[in-house]
Amino acid sequence: MSPRHLTALLALLALPASAHHGWSEYDSTQSLTLTGRIERSGYEHPHGFVTLTADGKVWTAVLAPPSRMENRGLPRTGLVAGTTVTVVGYPNRNKPEEMRAERITVDGRTVELR
Repeated sequence: MSPRHLTALLALLALPASAHHGWSEYDSTQSLTLTGRIERSGYEHPHGFVTLTADGKVWTAVLAPPSRMENRGLPRTGLVAGTTVTVVGYPNRNKPEEMRAERITVDGRTVELR
């Protein structure tokens, strides 16, 4: 493989990392606490998520990567539709229905996500 092709390949491999959003899109000066029922969840990379109904609104809470959640005691089976959870985190600056979760409480157990 020529150096030029190798450089192009390395640039392509770096795209997923550069496409990952930065946490600066969340306002860490405003804490948000939501308690609601999980409507939908995803336990996938780069971050898991829950969509929940809280305060008459549908929210998306961006969680940690699955491996971190698993290591900290929150398996996929803990994020089942219909489960009531409390999520504490920061609101997205541009998407009023999205937040970055710092911690989640499921079945009385709080898991630190960051």
